[in-house]
Amino acid sequence: MTDAELIFTALAELSTKQIAESDNAEGLRENAVAGKKGGKIAKDARLALEAKTGKKVVSGENFLPPASTKKRIK
Repeated sequence: MTDAELIFTALAELSTKQIAESDNAEGLRENAVAGKKGGKIAKDARLALEAKTGKKVVSGENFLPPASTKKRIK
């Protein structure tokens, strides 16, 4: 991952945590809502940076190549 990808990931995680705490989120459904809101904050910031710089933030550096064969559990 690039530095920018790490920063936007951290922003999404921090935003989600703070939203969940302020909403007193309990359980999967409420935390999923907080996760969507936190992710939107990071997405909006990423899109704003990409619009200003004309450069993409997301890279292919953090993707694994596809597996050549599928492993089966016996």
